[in-house]
Amino acid sequence: MGIADTLATRFDVEGHGSDFRTELVAGLTTFLAMSYIIVVNPFILAEAIQIPGYEFIEVVQMIAIATILASAVGTLVMAVYANRPFGLAPGMGLNAFFAFTVVIGLGIPWQTALAAVFVEGLLFIALTAVGARKYVIRLFPEPVKRSVGAGIGLFLLFIGLQELRLVVPDDATLVTLGAVFGNPWSILGILGLAFTFALWARGITGAVILGILTTALSGWLLTLGGVFERGVVTPESLPAAQYDITPLAGAFLEGLADIEPLTFTLVVFTFFFVDFFDTAGTLIGVSQFGDFLDEDGDLPEMDEPLMADAVGTTVGAMLGTSTVTTYIESSAGVEEGGRTGLTALVVAAGFLLSLLAVPAVAAIPAYASFIAVIVVGVMMLQGVTEVDWSDPAWAVSAGLTVTVMPFAYSIADGLAAGIVAYPLIKVATGEYDDVDLGQYAIAALLVVYYVLQTRDVIL
Repeated sequence: MGIADTLATRFDVEGHGSDFRTELVAGLTTFLAMSYIIVVNPFILAEAIQIPGYEFIEVVQMIAIATILASAVGTLVMAVYANRPFGLAPGMGLNAFFAFTVVIGLGIPWQTALAAVFVEGLLFIALTAVGARKYVIRLFPEPVKRSVGAGIGLFLLFIGLQELRLVVPDDATLVTLGAVFGNPWSILGILGLAFTFALWARGITGAVILGILTTALSGWLLTLGGVFERGVVTPESLPAAQYDITPLAGAFLEGLADIEPLTFTLVVFTFFFVDFFDTAGTLIGVSQFGDFLDEDGDLPEMDEPLMADAVGTTVGAMLGTSTVTTYIESSAGVEEGGRTGLTALVVAAGFLLSLLAVPAVAAIPAYASFIAVIVVGVMMLQGVTEVDWSDPAWAVSAGLTVTVMPFAYSIADGLAAGIVAYPLIKVATGEYDDVDLGQYAIAALLVVYYVLQTRDVIL
């Protein structure tokens, strides 16, 4: 019996109506669709993670390795333990929350932010192990769960537009349109963005990573052709390959020793909320493509893929990256016929092989990587269609969740606004019985937190 037959038997490929070749193609398809995270996640987190003695681009390479290893571990657990064809990697939105809200906005040390991700991962593992998923789901208002994806999408879109310098600060209006056509950085970003959207609209597999690489290559060709000097649309210098991640791995332990209880709790809460419901929603959404759902619309044995997510998050925090979650891009592989963990095994192998390409990450200009942030942000906006806008409680709660995130530059503040608004509107409309006791409790705790924070600012 060859390796192919052994793997097919191990994952019961035939019993799931598939075959080895189909699983292989599905795995490669999923990996190509989500591989952009290898480039994008490091550039986002490196905005916040500063390591003395190391240049920005060296930190980028470290985070790229952490991203690859965390993705490989989480996806491997998905393959072997859950036997599902889903890929995992650090989640878009949560990495932005980590960098721009927690570390840069709140001033929390990045080591402490990693500690919060680690604690969230352990909490996720514990609740999944005891089968408490259904009880957790009841604690949060439905409109918030339905709209959080769109809110994160708008947040990512705002960040991406700023990084491409399409939106810039303004004294009168806070933000305004940048001098787009006077900036080569922005021009290349717009052209790359248009190209990427065109690929995506045509259903090209790996559209995002192709857009990133094509834009980066264009910048280098213009530089080598003498149109621009080094440092204008390409990195000014390229460091040697950086495979030593010891300054990053294990840093969460240092963070555990430097905790401010109230703020740390809110950060853990936000990481857990978004991770839990993003993963659950993604699993259900992708499972629809593969006909994995039962007659009630649920994914059988859902705790197993949730555990893969939790383990990936915990290991990722130990290595030095933000929350790991199941990727909606897994649907690309499922549509290709992937039905078992063998598909996920191929995805994990793809991540491990990409370790060879880590030095090349340093050659990719930041504007090329942030193209993915805008594209993914636009994709996530489709979540607004899941909201019942005719219901006052849904409209107010979901509306605040979606809009406060980018306006306050914080996923946590957007979630808090939606969670607090829901019971208030329900009480105002006389439908207070529709709100669970746990939802009232969480809303009250959030009000207390923000009152305390405001008091500290005033005093």
